[in-house]
Amino acid sequence: MAQEKKKPFHKIRLGNIVAAIWENTTKDGRVWFNVTITRSYKDGDEWKDTSTFRRDDLPIVSKALDMAYAWIWGQEVPADLDEAME
Repeated sequence: MAQEKKKPFHKIRLGNIVAAIWENTTKDGRVWFNVTITRSYKDGDEWKDTSTFRRDDLPIVSKALDMAYAWIWGQEVPADLDEAME
């Protein structure tokens, strides 16, 4: 059986820029998040993603990351998680 591809826990889309927020869990059940950011583009008839950005994409990338940061801080994640991961 093929392994199911993990999906982002939450996405923030601003035009063709997407901040994907990934949920991770420690062995003792605590949660933390990582963020990836991509830009979608069309190559012929096919849509693709890249992690490189043009000059004019950068303000949108910055805003998407700011929104991801705010979303993560809005979640109930223990404040001592960083200490536990060291």
